[in-house]
Amino acid sequence: MAEPISPTDPAAKLLLSHGRMEVEGRLVDASNVTLFCSVELDGMAANAVYKPVSGERPLWDFPDGTLAGREVATYLLSDASGLGTIPPTVLRDGPFGSGMVQLWIETSEEELIDVRAPEDVPPGWRVVLHAHDRLGEPAVLTHADHPGIRDLAVLDVIANNTDRKGGHVLAGVDGRVYGVDHGICLHAEPKLRTVLWGWIGEPLPEEAVERLRALPEKIYGPLGEELSEHLTGLEISAIADRAEALLTAGVFPQPGDDWRAVPWPLF
Repeated sequence: MAEPISPTDPAAKLLLSHGRMEVEGRLVDASNVTLFCSVELDGMAANAVYKPVSGERPLWDFPDGTLAGREVATYLLSDASGLGTIPPTVLRDGPFGSGMVQLWIETSEEELIDVRAPEDVPPGWRVVLHAHDRLGEPAVLTHADHPGIRDLAVLDVIANNTDRKGGHVLAGVDGRVYGVDHGICLHAEPKLRTVLWGWIGEPLPEEAVERLRALPEKIYGPLGEELSEHLTGLEISAIADRAEALLTAGVFPQPGDDWRAVPWPLF
């Protein structure tokens, strides 16, 4: 019987790229076709998410057929920079044609992001926005003050993530915090839309500063070559520009006034 593979195992990408893939079901809540699969190769096994390009819903502001590539590009950016944690992700042929294949993450019951009454917010959690529920009672969008979430917040700025919903942040059983669903990232124009606004105006962590300093050289080197398979030259140079701008500011940004700063629905 094949042994399950860890997200940190270097062989995970080999398994995802070349393993025999079988579709076992569909995640019906996803806006694009999203299939749950099993993958096996040479005694290794894993579950995976498969999003075929043919199942992508057209968007007015992103070129058709590019979402799977953007998922892979965001993984490459995260993996090379050390910003945030994204499960191993590849682009390959599958039962319904070319698509994104990403390692499935087993999750714990730990809550990381929630909408709660103000008095029910756990100590130390970050409040993102205040609102009212359908009965008119006060409610807040809040998330844990967790280093893994903070790292994803930095990645979202650099990747220009326009759809960081609460359900896209996973508490893995291995203790890591994973970000998933990055199909509408890496546009050249500002489009940041996220639920991870809990650190507005606070200084960037030193480890994030060090990683951001190293990123432009990588962008104009081997990483840029990998990204060019999925992004335009303008989109790649915009990543370096965002990294440099964030370094210059030295703090977590605040939402702009010219677009909605949080996705809807929130989860």
